[in-house]
Order: sequence, then structure tokens, then C-alpha cells
Amino acid sequence: MGRHVVVGKGPVGSAVAEELVRGGHEVVVLSRSGGRSTAQVRHVAVDAADGTALAGAAKGAEVLYNAVNPKDYTRWAREWPPIAAALLRAAEESGAVLAVTGNLYGYPRPSRPMTATDPYDTTEAKGALRAAMWRDALAAQEAGRVRGVVDVRASDFVGAVPPAQSHLARQVETLRRGRRAWVVGDPDALHSWTYVPDLARALVHLGADERAWGRAWMVPSGEPRSQRQALTDVAAAMGLPAPKVSGMPWPALRAVGLVSGQMREIVAIRHQWDADFVLDATETTEVFGLTATPWAQAVRATVEGVATASGSDGVRV
Repeated sequence: MGRHVVVGKGPVGSAVAEELVRGGHEVVVLSRSGGRSTAQVRHVAVDAADGTALAGAAKGAEVLYNAVNPKDYTRWAREWPPIAAALLRAAEESGAVLAVTGNLYGYPRPSRPMTATDPYDTTEAKGALRAAMWRDALAAQEAGRVRGVVDVRASDFVGAVPPAQSHLARQVETLRRGRRAWVVGDPDALHSWTYVPDLARALVHLGADERAWGRAWMVPSGEPRSQRQALTDVAAAMGLPAPKVSGMPWPALRAVGLVSGQMREIVAIRHQWDADFVLDATETTEVFGLTATPWAQAVRATVEGVATASGSDGVRV
């Protein structure tokens, strides 16, 4: 089995490492803080923006996985460009395929479910940045500098994800206390939710399959659920009645954005939350046989992840 290098040890990076271990691969995880290595996974402290260090750590890798993400939107413009450049350099010098954890930010307001071949050309700053990163990666492959690149696009995360990184997980304690859940956007607009282990499985599978290289693919993410439906499912997994769910008014969010850069960036992507925002991964399933984990299992993992982090018993069996 080959050597695989994962950059980032958050929920996605950790899930990718677990998937690789199950496949019997040699796994190296790179992160700024490093970590405690095990017999299955070696952790190395490397700054993802340091091209020289990243290239050295990626030497001999078959696939290099980008599982990095700046902590909040206000840091994207400053932090993403050097990280993206360092990853491309590492892929070029190591000969590894670059498998990117992609997202849906590059799509403008959709009028139907989004596919991987739809124009990725939003004018919103965060999405335009991610689209430019992808164009640079494609150009590197087309110029023969990088063996292969693939962009594996996911929607908002569910599963054992820290509440700060999941719209559903952050509401678990609110539901447990029987309080009203206030959400961004229209609580009844349909939305796709990606189970993190499904994303990891897609990254590993597509990074290893030459048919996938040179383009984007959607992660199979199951039937879309509105925030109201999804939170009702989360409450049911905890043995609770259907919650009260309300959307926060956009004028109020814009007012908060006057003093909060993060909120300004959320308002800038209101099209992801005030209308249906759904991905279509039919092609991924047809070509590679990948499917989404059943929704009930993803919901249960979301609740259990929060319960584990808080030390409480989150699911009634």
C-alpha cells in the first residue's frame, strides 16, 4: 500500500486518516501543532503555508490531501493563497496527486440542484477565491507540473463535528434545553448536508482513481433536508419533541455585521440559506459507485459527537 499525506487534522483530515488506515496505507498527517503518532498514523508539525517544509514532508506520497480550512471567513483572503501555493508546490515536487476538500462557495445563487460541471463563477469574494484556487490547480495539471488534481465538493457538515463547524451540531445543546433554535436564513429552504465520513471516503477513492483527476466531483450527500426538518430529526434522536425553529432576520444580521467581520461574511452568502441550496452527486454515484450514508446514522453521529465533547449522554437508545 502507498504513502498518503493528509494536511490538516480537523474533522475532515482525521476522517481521511481513518479511511486510509482502514485501507492499509501508510498515513502521515501534517498540521501546525503536530500530534502524538501511533502505529497507524504519523503526525508531523508543519505549517501548511510553508512550501519548502510541505514539499519535504510530502516526498514519496501517492496522494496529498488538502483538508485545511482557516478558522473563520475573515482569514480566508489572507491565509488561503499561500496555503494553496504551498500545496501545489508540494504536489509538483513530490509527484503526488492533489485531492482537495472542495465546497459549494464557488457557485452563484442556484436555480436547481448544483452539479460538479455547473459554472463555478460566483462574484462573492470567498467563492471567487476558492474558484481561483481550483483554476490554478487545474492549470498545474494541464501544464504537466502536477500529476493529477481533483476537487471533491461537499456541502455543510454533519457527523461528529465540533459545534463551531456544523450548523446542526451547534444547535444540539439548544434543543436539549428545550429552547427555540434560531438559524441563519429560511428554516424551510431545502439544504444538502454532507456526512464527514462520506467526504473522506470520496477523497480517498477519487484521489486514487485516474478517471477522477482534472475535474470536480460532488460528494453523495443524501436527500436534502431543510433546517427545520434536520433539527426535528436531531431532536428525535435525543428523544425530544419537534423544536421551535425560526430564521434570524437579515436586517438584524446586517446590523451585527457592522461590528463583526464574520457576520458580514455570512450575510454575503445569504443565497446559500434563504433559498434551496442542494447538490446533485448522481454522476459520482454512477461512475464510482459511492453513495451517501443513511441520514439517520448521520444524525445519530452528530448528536453523539456533541455528547462526547460535552461528556453527556446525548442519544436515548
